[in-house]
Amino acid sequence: MAERSTAAVDVADNSGDEPLAAGAAKATADGVDTQNRQAADGPMPEKEGERASVAPSAAPELHSGHKLARRYRLEECVTRLDGFSSWRAMDEKLRRAVGVHLLPADHPRARSVLAAARSSALLGDPRFVQVLDAVEENDLVYVVHEWLPDATELTALLAVGPLEAHEAYQLVSQVSQAMAAAHREGLSHLRLTPSAILRTSTGQYRIRGLAVNAALRGITSETPQRADTEAIGALLYAALTQRWPYESDAYGLTGLPKGVGLIAPDQVRAGVHRGLGELAMRALANDGATASRQEPACTTPEELAKAVAAMPRIRPPEPVFTAPPEYQHTTYQQGSFGRPTPPGGPVAQTLAVAPPPPPLQSRTGKALKWGVAALLIAALGLGSWQLADTLLEHSNQSSDNQHQPTTTGDEAPEKKAPEPIAIKRGEEYYPDGTPQDLDGVPHTYDGDSSTFWRTRTFYDGPEVKVKEGLGIIYDLGAEQDVSAAEIALKYAGNHTTVTLYATKNMSSQTPVSSMKKIVGATSSNSALKLTAETPVKTRYVLLWITAMPQAGADDYTKPGYKQAITDVKFAG
Repeated sequence: MAERSTAAVDVADNSGDEPLAAGAAKATADGVDTQNRQAADGPMPEKEGERASVAPSAAPELHSGHKLARRYRLEECVTRLDGFSSWRAMDEKLRRAVGVHLLPADHPRARSVLAAARSSALLGDPRFVQVLDAVEENDLVYVVHEWLPDATELTALLAVGPLEAHEAYQLVSQVSQAMAAAHREGLSHLRLTPSAILRTSTGQYRIRGLAVNAALRGITSETPQRADTEAIGALLYAALTQRWPYESDAYGLTGLPKGVGLIAPDQVRAGVHRGLGELAMRALANDGATASRQEPACTTPEELAKAVAAMPRIRPPEPVFTAPPEYQHTTYQQGSFGRPTPPGGPVAQTLAVAPPPPPLQSRTGKALKWGVAALLIAALGLGSWQLADTLLEHSNQSSDNQHQPTTTGDEAPEKKAPEPIAIKRGEEYYPDGTPQDLDGVPHTYDGDSSTFWRTRTFYDGPEVKVKEGLGIIYDLGAEQDVSAAEIALKYAGNHTTVTLYATKNMSSQTPVSSMKKIVGATSSNSALKLTAETPVKTRYVLLWITAMPQAGADDYTKPGYKQAITDVKFAG
């Protein structure tokens, strides 16, 4: 199969499809149960009896470091589900990260997965995450696909809040056009969930798992175009309202109130774009009925794409720029040095230059010059005598008062010690779309040294190479001067590098390069103290880790390069 030189994306499409129930195991963003390391993913809502009844085979017993085809080195298992597993791997030939799906060759779905992967690879549409290889080898079937480090799942975007109208328009436009192109080639997705949609740093939306994700889970449909169209409508509905358009909660989103049915987006949240809300209702299974119009339902991605194209174009929001202070000319530049500027601004004036007087060349002139010189010498002598007398008098007064304490208002105040700053809340910062420990963030400022937030285990170090870094953004409640921090670490060592940045918000979409550095340091033990030369006023502080020590195995992670934070304190 022809290789494509592309970048990388998360291999797992598991954000939790089942309704949220009390006592259910909490899953990380990659769908791995934090209690038993099993996938927390479930099937899509079964509206058409789509799920095939199969007896799952045992997942291949592989481990980190195993190589496929002497080329793909497995690094981290992110999903185990229904007899297959998904891994983050390294293509050692092209030195790039890739994703790998693995299942036994005798698995009931092995043949359908191979066929789906090869069909998807032939499409070659850059709007989809590309399948790079699909092979049956040594009783294993594996599918290799792209890994996009700069992409963020729609799940993570919606966790922050609903999308702005222009962004929601781009989402439905790009996804519907891409799926229309796929259906023209006879390919369907059948698992268009928020975790299957990725937004790159350039604002483009990419779709992962075309045909393959459904084949891995045995999902089929007699009306694939209608199923994919309804899924796009659900994505648009969620993007506009931050609510899932069904009664059950899913993908970290709250469902609609029970018993009220499907209600228009503008009845769920104020300020929703009217045209986009009606478009979402036409795509969902509601026969096209909306609150204000009777339009035919969109039953195929092609019809939905045409309906989007027929809408008036939604312009992006105007960028907000802070006007620089008005440039002030100096009086020298204005040509009026030492003069006030008139109200109407500087006025150019043409002044006649008088010719210099002729030099004093006559005998009377010479006598006048000598007379002026004598007067100047006399004046200088008299001034020197008066100055000496004044200095002597001042010296006598100073000696009389040398034993009397004096206090002036110009004395510099004593430098105050930094005062503690309370942390109101914190959120994990993961611009690549793959968090480390979302539930552990509050443990870093709860005052309990036995609780902590932890990273995953990395096998290359001490510098973090797979990611740009790992971090947490803290909200201090209001803008404050931040000048120092104390960080308690779980694993001791001299390789934990931490940098504090001032940022404008808590979004993982804000790049580190746009933030202002406060201070940085590398630890030599399990405690790290940072003190900035100059305080920085900010409300949000990013704690950014770019290197970690090597530590042994414990109850939570395997041996490797890792770190955990037990306590964070700021001062200013």
